[in-house]
Amino acid sequence: MAHSSVRTRPRLGLGCASLGSPDLHDRDAEAVIAAAIERGIRFFDVAPLYGGGLAEERLGRALAALPRDDFVLCTKTGVTRAYATTALPAGATRRRELDRWDYGAQATRASVMTSLARLRVERLDVVHLHDVEDHVQACLEAHAELARLREQGVVGAIGIGSNLAAPVRTLIDRAPFTTFLLAGCYTLLDQSGAALLDTAQQRRMHAVIGGVFNSGVLAQWPNPAPSFGYLPADADIRARTARIAAICARYDVPLGAAALQFAASHPAVETVLIGPRTVEELDTNLALYAHAIPAPLWDALAQADVVPAERAAAAQEAFAA
Repeated sequence: MAHSSVRTRPRLGLGCASLGSPDLHDRDAEAVIAAAIERGIRFFDVAPLYGGGLAEERLGRALAALPRDDFVLCTKTGVTRAYATTALPAGATRRRELDRWDYGAQATRASVMTSLARLRVERLDVVHLHDVEDHVQACLEAHAELARLREQGVVGAIGIGSNLAAPVRTLIDRAPFTTFLLAGCYTLLDQSGAALLDTAQQRRMHAVIGGVFNSGVLAQWPNPAPSFGYLPADADIRARTARIAAICARYDVPLGAAALQFAASHPAVETVLIGPRTVEELDTNLALYAHAIPAPLWDALAQADVVPAERAAAAQEAFAA
């Protein structure tokens, strides 16, 4: 598989979802952020949803010593949960049962102002409409309010954050969004977001990729309790992952390295998020991102129908060993 000139690799960003966990001590969460800063990361993604505000507070404290122009700060609006709680808090019978969605203008402005206070800043570089899947029409009202805040210098780019490609595509066709964050939809197991990323490239939109390990199953193999889409991985997912891992092993490449670099390799992707919970996980992710992958591995993944040949070629070009 031939490749031409190597394009610039996407930057790494720190996703702070796990750092909002109520069972994680403040000092441990902030140690991860401090280590990320020390290692050169300057893109940070957070949301009011994460720990019901805990992640924003922790990130704000950890970033306080950095000059504001030295980093890119992204948060979200549209959905939250009670302060210092999880997706399955006491009294809930199913995951996310008690989360609250509101994309109205008043709620959007209030959310942004609360985020500014928690993050200890006067402006946000990006605000994504969060978890838009079932709220497309309501999101247009939120977009209009964010546009007003942008005129006031409070908000920079207006984007969309989703685990599904379809609602993102609907929204970017209906309002002038300039960026989006797509999680778990361009991976070795799920390429349902490929066409959306192609559209982003054509429109010169800034795409951010998250969920590169599909909530854990692609991080390493073997895995005694793999998860996919925040649920226990079923037999088909486990079998497919084992097959991918076996191909990687033939080339002495960790599964996580191939997973991370593939997700980052689409030409539309400017930033790829990692979401470590500890400093050790941060360093592991950084090593996976830097791991040299021989070109024949991408060929083998294409030949095994894990990814289409043109997607494997893009990965080879972006991460030429």
